[in-house]
Amino acid sequence: MKKLTSNDIRKMWLSFFKSKNHAVVEGASLIPVNDKTLLWINSGVAALKQYFDGSKVSADKRLTNVQKSIRTNDIENVGKTNRHHTFFEMLGNFSIGDYFRTEAITWGFEFLTSKDYLALPLEKLYFTYHPSDTETRDLWISLGVPKSHVIANEDNYWEIGEGPCGPNTEIFFDLGEKIDARGPELLASDIDNDRFLEIWNIVFSQYNAKAGVKRENYEELPSKNIDTGAGLERIASVLQEVPSNFETDLFMPIIKELEKLSGVKYSDDIVSFRVIADHIRTSTFAIADGASFSNEGRGYVLRRVLRRAVRYGQKLAMKEPFLYKLVQSVVDVMKDFYPYLESKIDHVEKLIKAEEVRFLNTLNHGEELLRGALSNSKNISGEVAFKLYDTFGFPIDLTLEIASENGASVDVKGFEVLLEEQRERARAARKNLNSMASQSEDLLKFDQKSKFEEQKFSVTATVIGLFKDGVKVNESAEDVSAIFDVTPFYSESGGQVSDSGFVSNKELRAVVSAMSKAPHGQHLHHLTLDYGVIKVGDKVQLEIDGVARRSIMLNHSATHLLHRALNDVLGSEVSQAGSYVGPDYLRFDFNYNTRVTDEELEKIELIVNKYISDSVPLTVKYMTLAEAQKLGAKALFMEKYGDLVRVVTFAGISVELCGGTHIDNTSKIGTFVIVSESSIASGVRRIVALTGLAAYEHLKTYSDTVKRISKELGLNDKKDVVPHVRTLVEKNALLNSEVIALKTQELHRIASALTPKKHGDTNIYLEYFTTSNREDLGVIADKVRSTDECALLVLVGNKTNDFPLLISVSKELSKSLNANKVMRALTSAFGGRGGGRPDFANGVLLNLPEKTKALATILKVLDE
Repeated sequence: MKKLTSNDIRKMWLSFFKSKNHAVVEGASLIPVNDKTLLWINSGVAALKQYFDGSKVSADKRLTNVQKSIRTNDIENVGKTNRHHTFFEMLGNFSIGDYFRTEAITWGFEFLTSKDYLALPLEKLYFTYHPSDTETRDLWISLGVPKSHVIANEDNYWEIGEGPCGPNTEIFFDLGEKIDARGPELLASDIDNDRFLEIWNIVFSQYNAKAGVKRENYEELPSKNIDTGAGLERIASVLQEVPSNFETDLFMPIIKELEKLSGVKYSDDIVSFRVIADHIRTSTFAIADGASFSNEGRGYVLRRVLRRAVRYGQKLAMKEPFLYKLVQSVVDVMKDFYPYLESKIDHVEKLIKAEEVRFLNTLNHGEELLRGALSNSKNISGEVAFKLYDTFGFPIDLTLEIASENGASVDVKGFEVLLEEQRERARAARKNLNSMASQSEDLLKFDQKSKFEEQKFSVTATVIGLFKDGVKVNESAEDVSAIFDVTPFYSESGGQVSDSGFVSNKELRAVVSAMSKAPHGQHLHHLTLDYGVIKVGDKVQLEIDGVARRSIMLNHSATHLLHRALNDVLGSEVSQAGSYVGPDYLRFDFNYNTRVTDEELEKIELIVNKYISDSVPLTVKYMTLAEAQKLGAKALFMEKYGDLVRVVTFAGISVELCGGTHIDNTSKIGTFVIVSESSIASGVRRIVALTGLAAYEHLKTYSDTVKRISKELGLNDKKDVVPHVRTLVEKNALLNSEVIALKTQELHRIASALTPKKHGDTNIYLEYFTTSNREDLGVIADKVRSTDECALLVLVGNKTNDFPLLISVSKELSKSLNANKVMRALTSAFGGRGGGRPDFANGVLLNLPEKTKALATILKVLDE
């Protein structure tokens, strides 16, 4: 068995499968491209999904990759087991309609056992297969695997919803009896254990799963595929002969750095160290690949991962932000294979530190809420505990600790029920999200060429393909998808929306309701027929909405000018994070950590308009990616590019890889105006802007509004509007403060005139008021409390929907009398609800009692 570094393993894997005529595919970004069904790339095959579901045809039938992946469905196990991670790397080899079971198994066996490669001892390897897949069983045995090491397991079948599926075979490394005295029966019964470590899984994707159809009746796929995945971290732990993945060269440098920062030894708190080391890897790669913290989608997942690391940091007495200091260690470990990480360090550190600070504040707010709940009850319900966990990221053990300090209990069972319900919802969602679409054999086979005429708004074309629900047809009188030999219709890509328009001849007319791309790259037109029958071979006129396309072209070219202006004003590190280019407006998202000031926005807007007035012509060229990069062309980090790329240039301004449509000269944009700038996520800003006629109309509206204001104010010069309005605002603020002072004075007079009813040492102020304003009641209560140390105030306001109720107890008296107790007595007796602190409670009464009855209820509380 060879002792290899993690980088050696990666290189050996790619070299081995390259020697088997596999094309080496560069690992994809963790953020899926053009796939809204996945939050993250979560496996090697997920990055190649379009080839397996038939939506795109691969130029190479044999592929291999090393793919970084994120999965958080087992996050609670991370740190507590030797093998669970949220970020990991999958070594993959794939066949798309090429080789199948025999080659996949033979090559897997060679890579694992050959002295030229991993040289794992055969006696340590075990192989599982589905009972119906006897061919796989026989293949392993024919290679020399002992029969006792080839084990049937009913769970060896890969199927997620509808779409491609099939049996699979899993390969395990036996870590020995010292781990678990039980033997291969663990594999036969699929019992979770630490002895047999799964290191490789080969899926034989040969059937098409359909709802309502029994597995034995699934149809064979038109294109059988191989999908494999081997875990880098697990293989490294075997070859480096360490107890777990966390002791490999992928984790130990990070753990050593954490020991320095915390002053705690790894052996003193293994779980906390493992959680932090895993989660900082996830956070570093996710942010470097373009993710950011937010309250939804992948940003929310990332936030939960980082916050879990912060919580475990507190177990190591890390009370200040510290995770960002580990980013450099992650980069040092991974930079040889992922060199792009080095240029992202500053950005990643800034976002992580800001999120750490934010969460430490959130933890404090959660504690305040919990203490508020404890003031009302000595039992924290499961609902409250779960809300603290789910909303504030509050760990249940911290809730238990604080409750214990206050002599209270927590409904842990109720909390666990709600937590499990949440997990079930997440599992169901993942199952739906991960399903691959069923393949369309007809579209996969359809490879006739179709030309896109990007500069034309109307063309005469021939129908070369018609498809109804993916099935090729010769004619249709209903809605259908069509491919033409030539088309002016753009299919949505790179932020630019699809064109709309019509298809027609003397016999038919159809609306182009949507556009997409067929597996071989042709533009697929989804047609809604108004009348007539469309047939293959028909000559038709294709006409896009020219007004909309012109506006789109203006907006798309303007995004390129805006990108350059952002770099000019905010710095070259500003990069695109997304965009929308439609006919009505443009939206440009970019990575930047702080708000863009008004002065900076003015500069950006001015620069773009200068570029427009410079009348710079457009040039479009096709070249290799390497040639484009030499020209300094900007590319979207998350996009995949082919052998030839389209380079859009406005000389002296912008050079970008872009497949969209543009105007031929910047002067045609006319006018550019920014209408908003905002934050859409931590570290991501958004600018919305208008061009052309839309920009003019926007400016005209503003101008007309200023004219009307000037007229109302009796001003002759529009320049006087702002200073005049500022003066009015200041006067209004002054008048408001005077009104508040007079009102407070009157409320203090009312408070001073109140006469209490004495009961022992307590002065009871039971008063009904005509006001329904709680703030007014609060001012009165504060005034009385400031002069009477034995005051119990029960103040009731006038009815709106119900009667506002305020109970206030002076500081000295609150040591023996709880305002919440009085609140509960009154609301129980007369209907209502409320709560608060021991010295102050807010609530409502549904029914207004007579004063004598209310007083009797209060006295009963005092006499208890």
